[in-house]
Amino acid sequence: MTIAKDLPLHVAFIPDGNRRWARKRGFAPWVGHKAGVNALEKILEKALELQIRFFTFWASSPENLTKRSKVEVEFLYRIYKDQFKRLAKDKRIHQNQVKVEVIGLWQKFLPEDVKKAVEKAIEATKNYGKYFLTFLLAYSGVDEMVSCIQKLVDLAQEKKEKIEVTKELVKENLWTNFLPPVDLVIRTGCEDDPHLSSGFMMWDTAWSQFYFSPTLFPDFTPEEFEKIILDFSQRERRMGK
Repeated sequence: MTIAKDLPLHVAFIPDGNRRWARKRGFAPWVGHKAGVNALEKILEKALELQIRFFTFWASSPENLTKRSKVEVEFLYRIYKDQFKRLAKDKRIHQNQVKVEVIGLWQKFLPEDVKKAVEKAIEATKNYGKYFLTFLLAYSGVDEMVSCIQKLVDLAQEKKEKIEVTKELVKENLWTNFLPPVDLVIRTGCEDDPHLSSGFMMWDTAWSQFYFSPTLFPDFTPEEFEKIILDFSQRERRMGK
């Protein structure tokens, strides 16, 4: 497939539908999460093929890790541990110089062995900069903005004077301060309720385009991803003009 116009520099992905996919098949919820991992691996390959430089994936919110059953959450922890250990050694990651980053309250919520796996992937790729693969773990956009505001308050108190709050200063104090604005947000599993959740990347999606797919995430294919990128490339982005 030929991409007609501009590629998005930064794609943010919200995977929805793992549990519904499992429920429709009579499986436990964690079977859907495992199927979602398989889908993600194929999508990441396609993103590299299409040369999407920044790919951000929302893996969980704090509520996902605190309001679901202990069995399901423990399974998610095992998935995180296995996948980050794999990323640290993945030849494709190193050949393509993909920098792995993790944003959110993961250090607060994850068990020590899982945190070590995450840190290992970050450390193994810290010197790369050709592509950026960012995971949002225990992430909430509301938490991110509260954290940013608190940092600005602390800065003003430290300086003991009034500070000028600019767009640049806000961005510098966000968890996503190293990421460019999101060009395209893709959310799967939206049959009749297209929506965002928990203030998802609210600052960085101010001018984003959106694509809501009815496909449940485990069934989401690289081919559908490519079609969505083509759709984006043909859109006119007016940016308020």
